[in-house]
Amino acid sequence: MIKLTKRAPEEFAGDLLVYLVEEEVDRLGGEASALLNRVLYQIKAHGDFSGKQEEFFWFYPRITGEAEPDCKARRVLLVGLGKQDETMSGRLEQLRLAGGVIAQQGAKVKAEEVLVVLPEDVVLSAAEIAEAMTEGLLLGNYRFDHYKTPGQDQDKARPVATFLLSDGGLSAAAVRRGMNRGRILAEAGCSARDMANQPGNSWTPAEFADYAKKIAKKSPLKCKIIEKATMKKLGMGGILGVNQGSAVPPKLVILEYRTNKNNPTVMLVGKGLTFDSGGISIKPAAGMEEMKYDMCGGAAVLTAMQAIGEEQPAGVNVIGLIPTTDNMSGAAALKPGDIISHFGGKSAEIINTDAEGRLILADALAYGIESYEPEAVIDLATLTGAVIVGLGHHRSGLISNNDQLAQRLLEAGERSGEPLWRLPIGPEYRKQLDSQVADLKNTGGKSAGTITAACYLQEFVGETPWAHLDIAGTAWGFTEKSYIPKGPSGIAARTLVNLLRGWKSLSPGEQQS
Repeated sequence: MIKLTKRAPEEFAGDLLVYLVEEEVDRLGGEASALLNRVLYQIKAHGDFSGKQEEFFWFYPRITGEAEPDCKARRVLLVGLGKQDETMSGRLEQLRLAGGVIAQQGAKVKAEEVLVVLPEDVVLSAAEIAEAMTEGLLLGNYRFDHYKTPGQDQDKARPVATFLLSDGGLSAAAVRRGMNRGRILAEAGCSARDMANQPGNSWTPAEFADYAKKIAKKSPLKCKIIEKATMKKLGMGGILGVNQGSAVPPKLVILEYRTNKNNPTVMLVGKGLTFDSGGISIKPAAGMEEMKYDMCGGAAVLTAMQAIGEEQPAGVNVIGLIPTTDNMSGAAALKPGDIISHFGGKSAEIINTDAEGRLILADALAYGIESYEPEAVIDLATLTGAVIVGLGHHRSGLISNNDQLAQRLLEAGERSGEPLWRLPIGPEYRKQLDSQVADLKNTGGKSAGTITAACYLQEFVGETPWAHLDIAGTAWGFTEKSYIPKGPSGIAARTLVNLLRGWKSLSPGEQQS
């Protein structure tokens, strides 16, 4: 929980009072007490603390048993911001990182209530400061303990129950607005992590559908679920083919956010592969348990729609589609050499059943574009191991047929602390998918695996401005940060919301140069 408080920091008698400190700055902001400024001066003079990014220093004003008259808190934590980054995205990230440090340290001392005094800033607005700090606090406070026995591990760190923000002299109204926006984004990221952390026997296509129905009941979103029988009538051979070896039926989950029919429509498509064994082309046993994470693209789209339904951005319609199934090797499973027919009639020769994500995404893309006629389409998927070879766990791969859309995504990713790297695409790569017996085959060999996977998807978007995000390297094992836990990162939900805030129609003729 997070809320804005009018309580003066010097009157706060709770578990932890926090001030943020710039490197090379010798005084605290927010009308801090003389006691705290004396402490800051002394620890800097002795070289114990300098305000470097993510550096922290504890101070106990009541160590003698009596509270100082100008500081009643049980503990004070000073957290470094580093040297002020002059870029907006850099400054936002500094604040998120500081928020993550605060959450971590508060958890270590089992703090129930933490008061954070927001810093004054010359780069960001009050709302932006509050938004980034809220994201860092709530994302850094995340824990997944659904399957832990209650009462166990009592000596371990415990999430903070309540964060309080003090405006530090900033506009309280702007701080409240930014705090609420940050909360919505952080809750989306945490919900996406929850989905990914659930095992494959608990998070199935039915859970995707149930969650979509639940958020639709609480917001302006409309929910539609396409079931297996309808998929057969529609000719969705990609989703049905991947599902052939499964005991659990597939679903195509659709959420609609409508503002005005004259506003542009943006479509989001997320891969919801709830467990990927590889099918007949089975994966190695080592590490296969991580394949419960193969639905992280679907989780990003679902939770982005959750945030959009709550925040309700103006001037844009948003459609979210999550094709969802698992990929198992049952008796009826798809086999290498089989040929399937996608929605719209395009045929594909199956070379490797472990290249299944592109099959379910292709049906969703083709169906969604025909049904909703979006101005732009973004799909997200943990699609290829090749992207990890190329980019590691630090950036998601971006491939697009539209320069303007690609640039907007790059900027949204930087703002969100979820950086992207654009890769090329072109006919020379598409040739690798040529098949002698079908319109295309589902793999193009080892070379340029991330790009050829995107080429497969491009076959189903036509001339629609489109971008593909391969998040296989960042959906889990993402760059270590104070507000990103080990395991699922919840990546891309915040990037999508930042992309859609204030969306303006794309300029015509902005195809890839």
